[in-house]
Amino acid sequence: MNIDLIFKIAAVGIIVAVLNTLLSHSKRDEQALMVTIAGLVVVMLIVVQEIYDLFRLIKNLFSF
Repeated sequence: MNIDLIFKIAAVGIIVAVLNTLLSHSKRDEQALMVTIAGLVVVMLIVVQEIYDLFRLIKNLFSF
């Protein structure tokens, strides 16, 4: 597994956590929720892309 993937996900998590805290303290809870959902979507897209690459690699490995 590539260590850059872990750093990407951790960076998105840190940015989302900071933005969520800032928005929550400024009484913008709806926008904080939207930032959290957007961060989750971004991480899910990264993970889905990696899973797609894994399946493509396995397909190429076992194709004759």
